[in-house]
Amino acid sequence: MKLLEKLIGTWELTRRTLDSKENNISGRTTFGWLPGNFFMQQNIELNFMGMPIKSHEIIGYDPATGKFSSSVYSNMWGQPIPYLWEIAGNNLTIIMPGMARYTGKFSEDGTSMSGGWRPDLGKEGPGNIPYDIWGSRTK
Repeated sequence: MKLLEKLIGTWELTRRTLDSKENNISGRTTFGWLPGNFFMQQNIELNFMGMPIKSHEIIGYDPATGKFSSSVYSNMWGQPIPYLWEIAGNNLTIIMPGMARYTGKFSEDGTSMSGGWRPDLGKEGPGNIPYDIWGSRTK
């Protein structure tokens, strides 16, 4: 779990969908440890093209697979959404299996991150649009 430690804190988020010339995504996310430091949680609030999105995510490590996995509980969907997390140095990949992938990078000083979500081939459409996101650590 220590590999994900660079996420801890509050991040201001902004950027845009690929079809927009102006920023149409903004919000904030906060990462923190659950008691015992075995799990990390993320709470996010976004304005995504005028839609308010709120979610709570629990991230854990599976030593049998050597992977990080998570479940997202969102106001947009009535079922938990599974994700897989990979981190190597300053590179972060988050995979929504069979749907989309985020590929991003932390700045060398760890105060910002940038990347983009891209739908898997054939999975593009409403609710799964490509976008870029930029985050700046505020706390």
